[in-house]
Amino acid sequence: MAHPKRKISKTRRDKRRTHVKAAVPHVVNCSNCGSPTLWHRVCPECGFYRGQLAVEPKLSL
Repeated sequence: MAHPKRKISKTRRDKRRTHVKAAVPHVVNCSNCGSPTLWHRVCPECGFYRGQLAVEPKLSL
């Protein structure tokens, strides 16, 4: 099995991992009720998507 001749520095190692990171979700405000919602998703609070009722919202007690 091959062995490295020199130690790889932390900077060199981390340069290779620059693209390995968590993506930040796009959060927007619902145009109907104003609650924060993920982009291109039905609002979980009111059930609206792009100004139209898509699903009936669940009633929580």
